[in-house]
Amino acid sequence: MLKTLLLLSSPLLFIQSASPVIAQAAKEPIVIVITVDGFPARALQDPRLPMPTLRALAASGAVASGMKPINPTVTWPNHTALITGVNASEHYVMANGLIDLPADHSQPHVLPWVDKDKLVHARTLYEAATEKGMTTAQVDWVAIYGAKGLNWIFGEKPDVHDSIPQELIANGTVTREQIEHFGENSSPAWRDQIFTDAAIDIIERHQPRLLLMHLLQSDSIQHEYAPLTKAAFTAYAYADSCIARIIEATRKAGLLDRTTFFILSDHGFDAYTHVLNLNVAFAQKGYLHKQNGKWTGDVWGNSEGGADEVYIAPNRRAELIPVLKSYLASLPGVEHVYTNEEAQALGLPSDKNTDQAPQLYVTAVRGYSFGNDVEGPLTTDTNEPKGAHGYLNSNYEMQALFVASGAAIRPGVKLDAIPNLRVAPTIAQILGLSLPDAKQPALNEILR
Repeated sequence: MLKTLLLLSSPLLFIQSASPVIAQAAKEPIVIVITVDGFPARALQDPRLPMPTLRALAASGAVASGMKPINPTVTWPNHTALITGVNASEHYVMANGLIDLPADHSQPHVLPWVDKDKLVHARTLYEAATEKGMTTAQVDWVAIYGAKGLNWIFGEKPDVHDSIPQELIANGTVTREQIEHFGENSSPAWRDQIFTDAAIDIIERHQPRLLLMHLLQSDSIQHEYAPLTKAAFTAYAYADSCIARIIEATRKAGLLDRTTFFILSDHGFDAYTHVLNLNVAFAQKGYLHKQNGKWTGDVWGNSEGGADEVYIAPNRRAELIPVLKSYLASLPGVEHVYTNEEAQALGLPSDKNTDQAPQLYVTAVRGYSFGNDVEGPLTTDTNEPKGAHGYLNSNYEMQALFVASGAAIRPGVKLDAIPNLRVAPTIAQILGLSLPDAKQPALNEILR
């Protein structure tokens, strides 16, 4: 492992890939995408950051000062943007799953285990790769359940009948019971360990041309303890060790000189100490009513941390949109209230095209986060700072990580801030794929 890290720390590593033997292998490039959920771009500038592998990759490749996520600055919408090159106005992913708006006007809830075809309305890199006969794999990627064409899968909620879970059971990495109850009585760090084991198994046994991998525990820790805290730095360090294991597996499999790594995050993080529950306000105003122990009504908010998506019954929109826009803007903790038409300028979809689009999009000031409570106080305080994302993508704290290194990447490239919509076109260019809906240009300045 030390040898691998020393090699990676040198810009000479991938320059050597110009030799005839390596050049021949490079005819079939491999791309491995690893996302470190919620990693703030500014953490990379902190000398306390204990991530030698990430720093070595940045030194031997290309690094951006930050990567601008799309709105909403939430995990699933941005993971989808990273592999489609389009924002929520086109792919329609507005939450960590499908926002279900019950016919009985009860509280909306987010359904995560929904087939990709019902959730994502855009062409993905893995679909484009499959159409060209390339093998693909995903480990803990999101908005991808039931997706067609993936060869090897270890999902966030793994299926014990899939081949990769079966291989991990057979080699003693996990038990059948652990797979069947994967999210129960475990820790985020343990799950990331198993996700890494799964990625290594896929690399060593199957050698896909495109591997998408998502490390999750850094997000969980920052939600609980806030970003750039001691706990957060421990989470970042653990993610770095997972990345190092994947690089080592690529080397052992003889694939390192034809592999390009993209180490990314979906969004940054900000700290908050106050929670504003818009549904409490709607209940106080009489838009929500409780009957037989169940709340129903014509106006509901769905919290995304630093933003709240407000859904209004169709027959009351003309009446309530101007009233609620003015009222919500007066609440302490609210930064701005956008109508759907105004929010389209932020990259959100039109509510004429999808029911996932809210009628009002409410953003929080720093120090506040939205909650989903219907009962209790309108605003509560946290005992200690917590962490959230979902704030507007113009917020400096929401800026994400971008590091690319390996066979297709020029060494020593430093970029200013870039939009994350340029990632998918860049990967498509490396693999020779077509993403016609992606309008942003590839990052040609980082490519060999």
